[in-house]
Amino acid sequence: MATPAPITSLKELAKAEAACTRCPLYKFATQVVPGEGLPRARLMLVGEQPGDQEDKVGKPFVGPAGRILDRALADAGIDRREVFVTNAVKHFKFEPRGKRRLHKKPNAHEIERCHFWLDLETQIVKPELTVALGATAARSVAGRPLTIGKVRGKVLALADGSRALVTIHPSALLRMPDEETKAAEYRRFVADLRICSKVLAKAA
Repeated sequence: MATPAPITSLKELAKAEAACTRCPLYKFATQVVPGEGLPRARLMLVGEQPGDQEDKVGKPFVGPAGRILDRALADAGIDRREVFVTNAVKHFKFEPRGKRRLHKKPNAHEIERCHFWLDLETQIVKPELTVALGATAARSVAGRPLTIGKVRGKVLALADGSRALVTIHPSALLRMPDEETKAAEYRRFVADLRICSKVLAKAA
């Protein structure tokens, strides 16, 4: 049996991801949602998984959380066109509720099985800094569970020699009960993203 050719481009990677059966999530999602952005981005943003709208469109961060992320990146002085945006898990995991599909958190097995794709994305893009948005992304990026409260806003060294920064997932802002809390947490989220600009400016 011939050894498959190594995947060296994002186009090849997206094609391979579309045929993925490494965990059962592919059976229920509409389609895979590959990462998107600058092929040699210095900054990579990793979310948890696609949401309902991302699953339908096939692009990451195009729903309500994506709109918050876009605004926060702009407020932090980061051009989304110059970053690479992806997810730790590439298929939408959900629970049907009538006509709606409610987000369901990926389990450790699904995160581990999908890490294969994130690892390949990282090897192709070669980001200097990776931002893990939320606990699922942090676990996948670091290779172990992390407590957001303990590591948030800190720059961590990764095994491949690059660095990572952990913050909340923008969808957390959508779930906050009152506007005052949401506004304060949004400002903190933007402050976390501003750290990325400082880190990359020092490394330039």
